Amino acid sequence: MPLPSATRRTLVALVVGVALLGACSSSDDGTAPGTTAPRSTTTTNVYRAAGAHGLAASLRDVPSRVYVPNSLSGTVTVIDPDTFAVIDTFATGDTPQHVVPSWDLGTLWVNNNGERTGKGSLTAIDPRTGKAGATTPVDDPYNMYFTPDGSAMIVVAEALERLDFRDPKTLELRQSVPVPCPGLNHIDWSADLTYFLATCEFGGAMVKVDTASRKLLGRLELSADGMPQDVRLVPSGAFFYVADMMAGGVHVVDGKSFTKVGFIPTGKGAHGIYPSRDGTRVYVTNRGTDTVGGAHRPPGSISVIDPARGEHGAVVDTWVIPDGGSPDMGNLTVDGARFWVSGRYDAEVYVFDTARGELLRRIPVGAGPHGLTIWPQPGRFSLGHTGNMR
Repeated sequence: MPLPSATRRTLVALVVGVALLGACSSSDDGTAPGTTAPRSTTTTNVYRAAGAHGLAASLRDVPSRVYVPNSLSGTVTVIDPDTFAVIDTFATGDTPQHVVPSWDLGTLWVNNNGERTGKGSLTAIDPRTGKAGATTPVDDPYNMYFTPDGSAMIVVAEALERLDFRDPKTLELRQSVPVPCPGLNHIDWSADLTYFLATCEFGGAMVKVDTASRKLLGRLELSADGMPQDVRLVPSGAFFYVADMMAGGVHVVDGKSFTKVGFIPTGKGAHGIYPSRDGTRVYVTNRGTDTVGGAHRPPGSISVIDPARGEHGAVVDTWVIPDGGSPDMGNLTVDGARFWVSGRYDAEVYVFDTARGELLRRIPVGAGPHGLTIWPQPGRFSLGHTGNMR
């Protein structure tokens, strides 16, 4: 979610009451270390191509780096994950929110949504050099995804309540799709990639969109007082998890029937959702606070869910951050052995050992670190965000 501003609060107040309109248009399975809790056996894994042995040949000589967008500093911090050393910091556009791998795995895009100036932009990073390239003006790029066939970049224009479909190379706008979804935020696709779900952060709801026609298929109310954040398909493909910051856990949503079928408590400020490399675990980041403005060193944690346990999954481990912290967004190393996460309210990055559930390092970065990614990652293609790989 974006950091609060008077402008955004005003916008939210105006749009929360908007009702749903009619349909709109205008490798191998990797094995990674896990927690000490017993593992369940999954029969399928939609993320099998993103397993530990699935790194594309074109990425094998790309240096491993962690890219941290610092929303309040207007910079990206670059970290060497092997030495934990900060090796570079460079300026981007106004309010960088997420660093997103392109569908073809060749570019990293910094989403600068221009929260302070209203002048949004995208900054390209060459992952072979780790250096920033051109910055291109783009309306309100809060988040970014790609159509499964790679034909279009999807810019999530959160404040404008629309999805902008752009040429993934030239960034030329091809189509704008209005979506009546206050706080349009995170997206993920079904196992067959025929539809996607998007969260409405300021509406306590989510919407379902057809991939081919780009038509709205429905709206699902989750919680009147909720703030849904990240959404991810579970490795079996049977249902979606939706993190809710105010509810303190993940809603379980059946995508086919588009109904809420369960809820798993995790912790205050539930925010990001990440499958393990072998598909037997799902990591949920809990900021430790459900206060929108945040708090210094809240009791943040990582919840580890076994998605095959019980009907919809269950928490089997919790990684507590000593002395507190605010884990927000991140991703796993290629082998899945380490989980890198931004500390949203504490100007730092956390590194966890996934085998022991221990915090290895806290690394100081800029103010307001948000959509961190580590690159490269295994997978055939990127659907966007901080590395939703398939």
